[in-house]
Amino acid sequence: MPHPPGPFAASARPATPGTGHREAPAPGGTWQDCGVGSLMLLDTASLYYRAFYGMPETVTAPDGTPVNAIRGLLDAIARLVRDRGPQCLVACLDADWRPQFRVDAIPSYKAHRAEPDGTEQTPPGLVVQIPLITQVLVASGIALAEHRGYEADDIIATLAARATRPVDVVTGDRDLFQLVDDDRQVRILYTIRGLGRLEQVTETEVAKKYDIPGRAYADFAVLRGDPSDGLPGVPGIGEKTAAALIRTFGSLGALKDALDKGHGGFPPGTRKKLEAARDYLDVAPPVVKTATDVPLDDVDGTLPATPPDPELLGEMGSALGLGSSLTRFRAAVTAQ
Repeated sequence: MPHPPGPFAASARPATPGTGHREAPAPGGTWQDCGVGSLMLLDTASLYYRAFYGMPETVTAPDGTPVNAIRGLLDAIARLVRDRGPQCLVACLDADWRPQFRVDAIPSYKAHRAEPDGTEQTPPGLVVQIPLITQVLVASGIALAEHRGYEADDIIATLAARATRPVDVVTGDRDLFQLVDDDRQVRILYTIRGLGRLEQVTETEVAKKYDIPGRAYADFAVLRGDPSDGLPGVPGIGEKTAAALIRTFGSLGALKDALDKGHGGFPPGTRKKLEAARDYLDVAPPVVKTATDVPLDDVDGTLPATPPDPELLGEMGSALGLGSSLTRFRAAVTAQ
């Protein structure tokens, strides 16, 4: 379903980051327990979907337009900034929710979630809010990042790969566990239990949860598959067996090499299953693994953000009935 333009589309302008800064971490503080100075990357769709389902659609603008996702997202961002104190914030978006390069490799990729016209199945009450969300963020001066032909996951991965500071990725999507890197100070703030109980996922946590090397999540996910994304995995290889294979061989590349050369070490019964799925193992990695080389322009999401047109932002808040949600959001993220 296409996203209709919002009433403020003509006035929306690219986000202009602020030039403020926050204090450095206290002596002895570490990146795991202090977000100050970090870059926070938002999986924006993940957050507004959670907001949409977490607040009733009876939360509406004066004209009856549902604004539950907008208000919930603003509240979520305000809380994250207050609680975590990032120095920079970037809202990452899906310019393409189902990139062609992934569909070409695995046609079933997200196919069950596609409308006949190729757009993503989205509740009507959320469809009308998505362009408004973008407009409110732009009007607030929040830095946005997207690129044609790529998902938000790829934008996040690229910005995380470029970062020279600690990175917090806020998402409810476990696919992004593949980005954890303790050496580079990249972690996931997993929203599965809500913002009040964020799960901090690092290499150590991935290793504990899945019994695999902390940075091997993507290879593990290729073997296991993910029905929610239309990724079949290797038939007959479940989570435990996939983990055992990754522990044994260290990586998918080493596993395929051992398979091709007839080496041993495979758990009983797995070799034939892997041989039968050899074509899948060749094409699946670029589908499962996030792109880290999206040709993005530099993005400066320094906080506090400076609204390019404070008057417009106020008008939007009134027209949409954003009330205290916008007030809290502005207090947390914008220059006062």
